[in-house]
Amino acid sequence: MAKPKVFITRKLPEEVVSPFRNQLDIDMWPEEEKAVPRQTMLEKCKDMDGVVTMLSDKIDEQLLGQAPSLKIVCNLAVGYDNIDLDAAQKHGVTVTNTPDVLTDTTADLTFGLLMATARRLVEANQYIKDGKWNHWSPLLLAGKDIHHKTIGIVGMGRIGEAVAKRATGFEMEILYHNRSRKQDAERNLGATYVEMDELLERSDFVVCMTPLTDETREMFDEQAFRKMKKDAMFINGSRGQTVNEGDLYDALVKGEIAAAGLDVFEKEPIGKDHPLLKLDQVVCLPHIGSASVETRHEMMKLCLDNLDLYFQEKQPKTVVI
Repeated sequence: MAKPKVFITRKLPEEVVSPFRNQLDIDMWPEEEKAVPRQTMLEKCKDMDGVVTMLSDKIDEQLLGQAPSLKIVCNLAVGYDNIDLDAAQKHGVTVTNTPDVLTDTTADLTFGLLMATARRLVEANQYIKDGKWNHWSPLLLAGKDIHHKTIGIVGMGRIGEAVAKRATGFEMEILYHNRSRKQDAERNLGATYVEMDELLERSDFVVCMTPLTDETREMFDEQAFRKMKKDAMFINGSRGQTVNEGDLYDALVKGEIAAAGLDVFEKEPIGKDHPLLKLDQVVCLPHIGSASVETRHEMMKLCLDNLDLYFQEKQPKTVVI
């Protein structure tokens, strides 16, 4: 019996892929940093049984409609807004993602981004490298304290709760807003549920951890930033499209908020001329929330496990639909 044909849309370490080659006929894109061109993606998927996709790969009606053999799409991410779930369901295609394995790693990065923004770490590093450190003064590169301050987390899923857990070590007051109350977080972490307006008005650090939906798209806009404290800082570790970047830029330039730390952007990757990169009070990262070697390997293995289980006619571990 022929092995199921699988396309992996980015070069993954052979040490991760090799154990699955006996069960799967794997065709892997040879580039690690360069994405598969759209037309190549369409051609490759035409006769594939399964595909491992990156967050940057668009899986839509056009692709699914001309891939009659495709049975499963395994997305190397927690989010799956790059996949048209309605189209996948229409064509009978199973979709999986990689939750849980990246929760703590992403929370580490998000809280690290908060700390770097608050204490101006990137700016201070560049200050020395530019040869500007030739004196000492009481307020040289003075930042903002984190301990005993108020953190407002928008989106209290697994990663949001993990961020809140880290905030307890800094004895922060934890506010959160979510579609539903999280009694465990309230009981175990001392988190307090509040309406969105109250969270914006009271928080010293507003942290966006919400998934991208029609309701959350550009939820952080001019009105939202105006409700925040003038010395508040905005941190985004979820999806760039939850923010109106033009409104964020204006809020920072006008002093309506103090600073921002961003791991995600509306359109990725961004170029060096992006307006937000020109502001000293903004710390920008290239979407590396889950980017530790250990976690990325676990994510890759989970995708391949899901494929292997599916083609053994067993239930994949992390099914979205």
